[in-house]
Amino acid sequence: MDTTPKQNLGIRAYTWLKHDIIRGVFQPGEKLLMSRLKERYELGVGPLREALSQLVAERLVVAISQRGYRVAPMSREELADLYDARAQLEGLVLELAIERGDDSWEADILAKAHTLAKVMEVRSPDEMLDVWDARHKAFHTAIAAGCNSPHLMQLRVSLFDQVERYRHLWLQATVFSEEALERKRQEHAALVEVILARDASRARAMMREHLMTPVPIILDAMQERGLA
Repeated sequence: MDTTPKQNLGIRAYTWLKHDIIRGVFQPGEKLLMSRLKERYELGVGPLREALSQLVAERLVVAISQRGYRVAPMSREELADLYDARAQLEGLVLELAIERGDDSWEADILAKAHTLAKVMEVRSPDEMLDVWDARHKAFHTAIAAGCNSPHLMQLRVSLFDQVERYRHLWLQATVFSEEALERKRQEHAALVEVILARDASRARAMMREHLMTPVPIILDAMQERGLA
């Protein structure tokens, strides 16, 4: 018998199910059968319903009246809107960070950029995707953190959660290509240089271009999978 506290079981169910939706184990529009979820995660109905409710709030799952749950659909319209909204918010946060960031903020950006650039030394494909993604998120979060606004940072996290499924399609097309990774490394280095120079308008323009680059790649991947 699993003696893990009920709250922890809910968190476990949420973490695993969200991961599988983002990674495409469950496809957009697919019905999430409770019997299958119970078998896959070895958890009861309570923690799974708690996880599903949280994922409905994050728009990754859709509740069907009296008929359970489905994975939220994906569309080119949502892709365009999410990426534009993310680029707009990130631009605002970046300008505030350049205005408010101190020496320790600059040092953290440099440290995270250095750590991200070293990911090319990782060779296992699955490890490559997970490690690069985690370090990439940490790099961008370090930049944003200089805004010193917990509420803006929370909005940023919420928007990022909704973008994750789309980003994963881009990651699969990028992380396994040394050429694509090198282009990203150069983009990150150029971005750091402009941010540390405190050139807000140029940094914002570069950040938008950087964040919007994945959109056509994601759209191609969606079309290949019949999602767009």
